[in-house]
Amino acid sequence: MTRPITFLTGALCLMGLAACEPMPGATEAGTPVAVPESVSSIAAPNQDLSTARIRMSDGCYWYTHEGPVETTELPLRTPGGNPICTRPQS
Repeated sequence: MTRPITFLTGALCLMGLAACEPMPGATEAGTPVAVPESVSSIAAPNQDLSTARIRMSDGCYWYTHEGPVETTELPLRTPGGNPICTRPQS
């Protein structure tokens, strides 16, 4: 009887430690930057340009969306849905 409990406890501990993994881009997001006029002119509406920042990992603009349930980092996009980046995607 103690063997299944020990196995279950070990599995729960591993899953708990997995939640401690930092989110990708959490430390590299940087501080908000002044979005150039050329970027703000092609950005789709309803995106918070005041929180926009460039991620070093992909060279794209990201902004903070504060929803009713959670706050999420989203890529800044054009009205057509394309991400706005400072360098070509590889």
